[in-house]
Amino acid sequence: MPDAPAPSLRGTLPPGFRMPPEWAPHLRTWMAWPGPNPTFATEAELASAERAWAEVARTVRRFEPVTVLAGPGRAEGARALLGPGVDVVERPLDDAWMRDIGPTFVTRAEDGARAALDWTFNGWGAQEWARWEHDAKVGGEVAALAGITAYRTGLVNEGGGLHVDGEGTVLLTETVQLDPDRNPGLSRAEAEAEIHAGLGTSKAVWLPRGLTGDYGRFGTRGHVDIVAAFARPGVVVAHTQPDPAHPDHEVCKEITGVLRAARDAAGRPLEVVEVPAPTVLEVDGAWADYSYINHYLCNGGVVLCAFDDPRDAEAAALFRRLFPDRTVVPVDARPVFAAGGGIHCITQQEPAPARGTRG
Repeated sequence: MPDAPAPSLRGTLPPGFRMPPEWAPHLRTWMAWPGPNPTFATEAELASAERAWAEVARTVRRFEPVTVLAGPGRAEGARALLGPGVDVVERPLDDAWMRDIGPTFVTRAEDGARAALDWTFNGWGAQEWARWEHDAKVGGEVAALAGITAYRTGLVNEGGGLHVDGEGTVLLTETVQLDPDRNPGLSRAEAEAEIHAGLGTSKAVWLPRGLTGDYGRFGTRGHVDIVAAFARPGVVVAHTQPDPAHPDHEVCKEITGVLRAARDAAGRPLEVVEVPAPTVLEVDGAWADYSYINHYLCNGGVVLCAFDDPRDAEAAALFRRLFPDRTVVPVDARPVFAAGGGIHCITQQEPAPARGTRG
């Protein structure tokens, strides 16, 4: 018998839904708790990750509710580090990157309805070290816990692989959605059609690739949320590498060039705010991909990656200018980056109903 067609959001997700921008009001933030796996291969690495995830969760909790999924038998230890006020729910997990394994939430302004997009997850392109038996089900699990319907799609995609302005524009990366180990044979037009159907967008800005370090062992092969992000409609923050000794110096020139040449769904040219990388060039013999772009916006706050670097203060000042009505809180992200991601990668927002809100 021929294979059944992959599920599509086209024709299944009811009309009128869109993904709100990250700066729109949230009901809560979802996270996943680290557990023993190839990413955290030693007890020391796991303990370091637990402390880092806990610090991010406690920081976000200052601004909005947080729910953390923990693997079976790990909830008690998670609660001890997370402290009071953070909800913990046990569910089977393989890894701890809620941005990628969790659902993408969408809302409908006309009636306040909410839904969840359940992307297909295959371990960032079926990487040899990755495990995803349980993580592939987390999108549906989180949607059920949130009490909303999940809509499944056969498109292999992760939440870190997209960023929206809330007004019809989405940032994507060619080496993610068009990765032959994620979506073999998929054309750009087919990928756009499925993404637009889910996110309620109409214009995709495709970046050619991600940062050099993101193609290492635990990399995502080009997630956009470490490279570029909307700060508001028409304005994008973009990672730049000032040092020509780092290969990202040329990569970032290409990416910012693409962004400056692009127009959004409203026809506006994008204003690009360059955010210089930290001064460190290598970590453990590999090119560093430390980036301030991988921040997280929550209700009234900006949780900003910090690296004990001279440029931390410069980045914090820049984000305070970009978000004058939010409190910018730097959090040491080096243990998170050591495992292959950043603060944005371990968080996932659940937006408030669109009706009566401003985004």
